[in-house]
Amino acid sequence: MKKQRIRQIVIGVCLLLFTISLYVVNQVERDEIMENEGRTFEKAEVVEILQDNIQESGTRTGQQSVKLKIRTGEHKGEIVEATSTSSYLYGADCTVGLKVIAIISEYGDSLSASVYNYDRGNMLYGIVAFFLVMLWLIGGKKGLNSALGLVFTFVCIIFLFLPMIYRGYSPILCAILITVITTVVVMYLIDGMTIKTICAILGTIAGVTISALFAYIFGKLTHISGYNVSDIESLDYIGLITNIRVGELMFAGILISTLGAVMDVAMSVASTVNEIHEKNPALSGKELFQSGINVGKDMMGTMSNTLILAFTGSSINTLVYIYSYKYNYYQVLNMYDIGIEIIQGIAATLGVILTVPFVAFISTALLKKKQ
Repeated sequence: MKKQRIRQIVIGVCLLLFTISLYVVNQVERDEIMENEGRTFEKAEVVEILQDNIQESGTRTGQQSVKLKIRTGEHKGEIVEATSTSSYLYGADCTVGLKVIAIISEYGDSLSASVYNYDRGNMLYGIVAFFLVMLWLIGGKKGLNSALGLVFTFVCIIFLFLPMIYRGYSPILCAILITVITTVVVMYLIDGMTIKTICAILGTIAGVTISALFAYIFGKLTHISGYNVSDIESLDYIGLITNIRVGELMFAGILISTLGAVMDVAMSVASTVNEIHEKNPALSGKELFQSGINVGKDMMGTMSNTLILAFTGSSINTLVYIYSYKYNYYQVLNMYDIGIEIIQGIAATLGVILTVPFVAFISTALLKKKQ
């Protein structure tokens, strides 16, 4: 009971310090990069179609003229005329009763509006809630803890990582901090503070750090840096008017994107070694270590494919573009986008591979020491 009480106090203090840190870090003023004075985005509902743009073929071209009832903001309840452009990224195929997001612009006493997009907020919230509930129902208590860990990770990235890099802190160091915090919390929620959890935490931190280190080395060897990404012009402009260190964002992204896969491998190997030791404590340290390696070998293959395919999937548009335009082999091989994807995939996979022997060794050492 005394140990449990001490543990509750420690957790409470850590939670309080974390909450205070979030509050302090988020006390930052962000200047609007785009001029939005007199323009707001509000929820609205289509109440009338004034002029439709549907063709005989069933396609839409040009603009629709509609009447919208504004549902939020200063002009809530007012009905305004608006236009809706037919495009893949903006506008909506308006019908009476459709919920949309409208751009409301004020110029003196006049008010104009246009349809920005569908109002899909509630549906997205529902999808996330469905995922978390399914995770809870199927996974039970551990599933619920996994869901809480996922929410905590999201909070750390949005309310800790982003404000810190906006203040001018190193994105790489911030990513390492986020990795450590989320790994400790998620592992603790899943399995408590046991030897297995400690081994998995150490293995995850080591694996993610190894991924970032290899990415940095490979970037130096291939003359690729964070300034060679496709949207560098926009990022460079942001870097000029804020304190964000744009050049480190790519490597910070590799740290964060690798975290999930490395965490999975680390916990699986640590759990296996722990289970084998409990079933047969007579096994020598060498045999226990070899068992962890054997399990890890199977995971290396599947997890390596997972990471490579994940990075490939994220660049599928680029690959289709290259294939369709029949780029020259040397041109493709030396494109920055291709080089970055290869570095990310290989560095992440190396982090997973080297996590296996590290966790197997740490788990064996700690379990045998405890015995």
